[in-house]
Amino acid sequence: MNLLGADVFETVAVAVWAMLPAYVPNNFAVLAGGGTPIDGGRTWNGKRILGDGKTWRGTAAGILAGAILALLLNAIRPTAAGALGVALPDPFPAIVVFTLPAGAMLGDMTASFLKRRTGRERGAAFPGIDQLDFVVMSLLLTLLAAPGWTLETFEPPVVVVVLVVTPLLHIVTNVIAYVLGLKNEPW
Repeated sequence: MNLLGADVFETVAVAVWAMLPAYVPNNFAVLAGGGTPIDGGRTWNGKRILGDGKTWRGTAAGILAGAILALLLNAIRPTAAGALGVALPDPFPAIVVFTLPAGAMLGDMTASFLKRRTGRERGAAFPGIDQLDFVVMSLLLTLLAAPGWTLETFEPPVVVVVLVVTPLLHIVTNVIAYVLGLKNEPW
């Protein structure tokens, strides 16, 4: 592999590694969802604030799954870096163990809020927002909580990879969830 190829591989590895704690929460929220909606059924201007799909149980499960994954990644980081032959980012600081998955869930809730405000029903497609809502909010929350780690980890090439890879991963995981009967729509 030439130097350029090695750089591309390392950038992709860093991007995926650093975002994994933000990638998994929404999937776990779907699996563990149900229960009491966060908005308690309340409306604003005649429309639900978030909807039945955003529940306390799903949100807690999503954040917990992302946090556990971040801790696991910290534990296997030296072995993984050696096996991949790349310099992985510094371990996730304690606050980042929380902010990446919590930001992902907050981003998903923000998208739900925007969907309700624009008249979209639960599960309706909202191109662009559906794929990147959790990325933007998880990175923003993490930047606020741990600016040094975030800026060192998410250098511009890594952010570009995240913005390109995330929509692809989003499509694949949603189609899988749809095929498995976990979602009512494939987006």
